Amino acid sequence: MIDLYALTSPNVVKIFIALEELELPYETKLVDVWKGEHFTSDFARLNPNRKIPVIVDHDGPGGTPVTVFESGAILVYLAEKTGRLLPAEPRARLEVLQWLMLQVASVGPMCGQLVHFRRYAPSGNDYSMSRYRTEVNRLFDLYDERLRERDHVAGGAYSIADIAAFPWLRNVDLLGMSLAARPNLARWIETLAGRPAAQRALAKVATIQTARDTASDDVKDRIFQRGDYARA
Repeated sequence: MIDLYALTSPNVVKIFIALEELELPYETKLVDVWKGEHFTSDFARLNPNRKIPVIVDHDGPGGTPVTVFESGAILVYLAEKTGRLLPAEPRARLEVLQWLMLQVASVGPMCGQLVHFRRYAPSGNDYSMSRYRTEVNRLFDLYDERLRERDHVAGGAYSIADIAAFPWLRNVDLLGMSLAARPNLARWIETLAGRPAAQRALAKVATIQTARDTASDDVKDRIFQRGDYARA
């Protein structure tokens, strides 16, 4: 059994999808960041960086429990545990890992910052908005071009590279992006959204209730490292 410490962010959605695709038994343990639950000492013992997702696999290597944090590391771990979604052939494996790393290093951080400045930042951040909107547009174009003659991001079969990017790139409205001139990316998103495992995962995520709309100013300041928590 795998414990998945989760809420509703795209990085968490990746792991829901992977677990459903791999048909691994798991139990969801909600960590509501909007209540500051990730700041507890108990959670810090699971992830010293105090972020979700985290998994605890009670049947880890050698049959002993193992804790894994960071969504990219979790995807690799689950793929290697099952021998699926990550090719064994060296060149194909490298292709998947390259696109996985691109997602965790660029797509996630840039999209996350754009959402922050669109939704949570005070007015007067025109430079920041332009910076992140421009970079996210570039990344959307990159994936659209990449998928011009491919069904999957890494060029071969469906893999963890697809799972990693999908939850972020599907959030077109949240990001203020458009797929009108990106038909290849639009096709890919529609195809992945139609996979039964993705549908099961997204349905589960849709039922999760969070305290985002009622979060205290102190919790939001601590999450965003502003106010009394700023160290600039």
